[in-house]
Amino acid sequence: MNIKIILMKIFFREYNFYVYILGSISGTLYIGMTNNLFRRMSEHKNKLVEGFSKKYGCDKLLYYEYFEYVENAITREKQLKNWNRKKKEFLIKTQNPHWEDLFSNLLKE
Repeated sequence: MNIKIILMKIFFREYNFYVYILGSISGTLYIGMTNNLFRRMSEHKNKLVEGFSKKYGCDKLLYYEYFEYVENAITREKQLKNWNRKKKEFLIKTQNPHWEDLFSNLLKE
């Protein structure tokens, strides 16, 4: 990220929200929402988040979507949580057919 973008983010305070799907080695899926995907993924990867994702080892970022408005992110998170597993798997496969951990992509952005 170049210095101009960093300064613009500091001075003009962009709002970013993400809905994401994590997976575990056993295949368990977890859906969450955050305003800082990099920070949140670091917390998941380091097992700093108590609850479902830590209990079931969900720390592999399989899918994420960006939203400018929190209301839209919350609505989408609720929608995805109500989907059956087959529909969630199809969504993941459309963007990430090999179910790779997308966290490394965040490091490049």
